[in-house]
Amino acid sequence: MFGRLVKRWAIAAIAVPIAAAGARRLSRAMEQRRGPSRATNLLRWSADAMQGRAGRSMKGPRRGR
Repeated sequence: MFGRLVKRWAIAAIAVPIAAAGARRLSRAMEQRRGPSRATNLLRWSADAMQGRAGRSMKGPRRGR
């Protein structure tokens, strides 16, 4: 039981931030070559969601609240 908890913690603490950083880096590299696109926006949005910044939408910050 304790081993499963450690595995989950390791995934949350190590793998998710590394995946988010990789998605951001890939997004930047794609934008430098081809310019902004739906794919680069999706990569950046998913990286934000992985790190708990899910309040942002793909179209930009929320307004009117």
